Amino acid sequence: MPSETPQPAFVLVRPQMGENIGAAARAMWNFGLDRMRVVAPRDGWPNQKAVAMASGAGRLLDEAQIRTDVAEAVGDCHFVFATTARARGLTKPVYSPEGAMAEAAERIAQGQKVAVMFGPERAGLENDDVAKANAIINVPVNPEFASLNLAQCVLLTAYEWRRAQGNIEARRVDMAKADWAEQIEIEKLSDHYEARLGEAGFFFPEHKAEGMKINLRNMWSRMPLTRADVQMLHGVLRQMVRWKERGD
Repeated sequence: MPSETPQPAFVLVRPQMGENIGAAARAMWNFGLDRMRVVAPRDGWPNQKAVAMASGAGRLLDEAQIRTDVAEAVGDCHFVFATTARARGLTKPVYSPEGAMAEAAERIAQGQKVAVMFGPERAGLENDDVAKANAIINVPVNPEFASLNLAQCVLLTAYEWRRAQGNIEARRVDMAKADWAEQIEIEKLSDHYEARLGEAGFFFPEHKAEGMKINLRNMWSRMPLTRADVQMLHGVLRQMVRWKERGD
């Protein structure tokens, strides 16, 4: 059975190649979506090429709803998006994938059923298909090469759905079993370097010494150091001092 997680239904309209259906299923499952509807697949159903391409997402194909036409596929939905590279002369709101999935998330949170239609590989959705949609999703692609592969379009839209859920970190650091250094540890490291550099005559001329020390401390504070980093830098300086003393 499909998961209970609130989500849009992805409707593949008259897909031509089983491989693309399987790739679309895989893309959906990559981002936690599992409600696929397939309208009049050209090569019939079930499709072994789709199963092979789906890899670990075969469950989506087993549970996919097969429909004879678009009206039947989206009949239970409150709001329908149509993905297309052009509006085809129809007056409709046009969303970016990001904006569309944010709108979908808001409507689904209100209890509405939302569907996203994807057209067949050769020419995309027809005017009659798009006319049944409430809004259009238009991907900002190269205007000289606007055609997207079916699975690519599904993946892009599924990714934006995932983003709309707030589950994607814009940036993170994998700590590899390390901890960030505390301010007191950075301060002691700074003191250590300042003392040894002072002994080495680094802070010269004297009237610039204070500014040089501030710049050095500012440099340490800008560096995202772990405790292991701090220990290593202490060790580097100690070894250099020992080497210098042996040289003397």
